[in-house]
Amino acid sequence: MNQGRTLVLSVDRDDDIGFKADIESPVVGRDACLNAATTLGLADPEDSDLNAIFQAIQIFDELKASGEEVEVAVIAGNHMHMIEGDRRIAADLGRVVAETGVSSCIVVTDGAEDEFVIPIVQSKLPVTSIRRVIVNQMPNLEGTYYIIKKLLNDPKIARLVLVPLGLAMLLWAIAYLVDRPQIATFIVVGAIGIYLLYRGLGIDDLISGFIHALRTSLTRGRISFVTYIAGILLVIVGVIMGLMNLLVYYAEIGLLLYFLIFMYGAVLWLALAGIVASIGIITDQYFYDRVGLAKVIVFPFLIGAIGLISYGACIYAISMNNIPDFPYTTSTAIQYIFYGILGGLICALSGIGIQYMITKRISSQSAGDGTDTA
Repeated sequence: MNQGRTLVLSVDRDDDIGFKADIESPVVGRDACLNAATTLGLADPEDSDLNAIFQAIQIFDELKASGEEVEVAVIAGNHMHMIEGDRRIAADLGRVVAETGVSSCIVVTDGAEDEFVIPIVQSKLPVTSIRRVIVNQMPNLEGTYYIIKKLLNDPKIARLVLVPLGLAMLLWAIAYLVDRPQIATFIVVGAIGIYLLYRGLGIDDLISGFIHALRTSLTRGRISFVTYIAGILLVIVGVIMGLMNLLVYYAEIGLLLYFLIFMYGAVLWLALAGIVASIGIITDQYFYDRVGLAKVIVFPFLIGAIGLISYGACIYAISMNNIPDFPYTTSTAIQYIFYGILGGLICALSGIGIQYMITKRISSQSAGDGTDTA
């Protein structure tokens, strides 16, 4: 009885093979999957996706030895954005099914998170089996110690548990060292609160994603690498200008006004940094992925709009509080906030209009290509 062609599929939802080993998904074929596993193993020998890929290759070998028609593949999602990653998995799986002609699938995962994509796989072809790979551990005290040690060595868990504890102890010790024990609790709680906001708002993911994008643009020779570096330098200049403004207009004022004075000096530089970086992204999209150009073309316009509105608002708020030696009066500040809002709205609407025209043009070109093909 002919069972059709079976696909042994290893799912890497958080794209460790791309993020850590710089391997483009999907990976199809035994040799390609074995090379991907070897490269990932050299990049991170302790990654659990490594075991899932080897398990998929083993199942492929067993089925092939028994005479079945079988293919093996590894499909990855997105390390930073799960929704975009799931869409990518669906699109890549559709291409793999079309290229290999498989009629059923055996899914191999390394945990419950990857199993969330099983409905996506089932939408493309029937899933006949699911294999979850669990690394064996020693069931005694030594094994428990090993598991705890491995957890603490995991960068994700270490950053979540060890960093706040170490930071709290260090700040507490510093407070006692400078003979100010009464502020120790305030400093420790404030520092941990800032750290939790940093983690909870996903700022660490944004930074790691930016570093990954910077590395990718460098290795692939993209113009965005140059604009990223220029943007970083402009951010540094903006921070310096903001701090210099704090020194110039220092007075006994509230924390909010300190922040506004800092932003008054920094916001235009920060906006310029964002515009320069986004121009590099737009240029790369134009040359290498024109279909996605409409998604990024609006970035510099929105960043410019936010910069103009913020700059006018900072001038108005500072002038209303009679900061000594501030160069703007209340009447001129009203003009600046008006021009800032007006310029920001014009800038934002211009970007949205350009995005609409590009989206419409790309859609018409795609429809025309489809007609020609038919």
